[in-house]
Amino acid sequence: MSYHEILNIIIINRKKISQITILSIVIIFLILFFIYPLTYQAKVTVLPPEQNNRLGGVQSLLGGQDFSNLLLGEGASGNSQLYMEILKSRSAALYVIEKNNIESFYGIKNKFKAAEKLDKELNVEVSKEGIISLSVNVSTSLFPIFGSQKDSIKNLAADLSNSFVEALDKINRDKLISKAQKTREFIGQQLTQTKARLDSVENELMFFQEKNKTVSLPQQVNAAIDAAANIRAEIVKTEIEIGTLESNLKEDNKTLIALKEKLQQLKDQYSKMEMGNQDYLLTFKDVPELGKKLANLLREVKIQNEVYSLLQQQYYKELIQENKDLPTVQVLDSAVPPLSAVSPRPIFSSIIGGIFVFLLMCFSSIYEYKKMYIFKKEK
Repeated sequence: MSYHEILNIIIINRKKISQITILSIVIIFLILFFIYPLTYQAKVTVLPPEQNNRLGGVQSLLGGQDFSNLLLGEGASGNSQLYMEILKSRSAALYVIEKNNIESFYGIKNKFKAAEKLDKELNVEVSKEGIISLSVNVSTSLFPIFGSQKDSIKNLAADLSNSFVEALDKINRDKLISKAQKTREFIGQQLTQTKARLDSVENELMFFQEKNKTVSLPQQVNAAIDAAANIRAEIVKTEIEIGTLESNLKEDNKTLIALKEKLQQLKDQYSKMEMGNQDYLLTFKDVPELGKKLANLLREVKIQNEVYSLLQQQYYKELIQENKDLPTVQVLDSAVPPLSAVSPRPIFSSIIGGIFVFLLMCFSSIYEYKKMYIFKKEK
């Protein structure tokens, strides 16, 4: 069948096709305008999380290095992706349900089923800059134009979006508090052990000095003690750094590998200083026996004092971080009740439906013509 024949068939049946098409457009429009439920969305936007906002005292302990991209994701985009997954979690949905009594709105008694339904209505997007956009689809009942629930549905849409941000903040804060608690407990254990070693070595030094009052050390030996104490303190700091990060990073992580290599180099350097390597002008084995004993005690006291002071400072920083009650999520634009519905779109949908009906009628006319033509030919 040629295009000319197809066009003739459509022209011959134009009246029937146009009548049915127009009638379909009117019916679709009336259904969408008067009967179909209205759906509202209230968008809230959240700024990407800061990359160094929650390491607190540990970051200071580790020399101000920024490990947030390792603990929380790769950059702002990675952190925003983490936020998005938290928003999609069941914990966030349950928080929103309990706060807004969504079970009764959905007519579902089981809160977990209500959470599944709410999750399907959630819309979350992350821009390339890491900004998170969130909204929730909230629909009216049938015949919305005759009801009075549109205002309440608009308000509910805004409340749900803002509640999801509150849920994100609560979950994130709990996570950070838990991390701070684990760090505080780890540092607390180190603090207790260091205090015990410090008390022990101080007592030993006191007894030694009481017994050997005439022993004194040359200035060069004191300088060597200070150098050894600094290296030993750096070893302890690096060990704490590794212990803090090991629970969050994989063993093959480049940062952990680099830290372990650094620790081994520091231990080798400290061992050379103790064993009397020729690279050092002054070594502890060159000191007379009593002087060497005193040097070792003074060095150990200095090390433990420095480490204890450091750990005590960081312990209280983590304790403060653990008890902070500050928002961890920065909202750019809060959700407000929307002015209009996002769906349905009566005019647009009616036109699309009319085009579909028009094409369907054209194909139907062509099919009937072909069927009639074959029947006449056979006859």
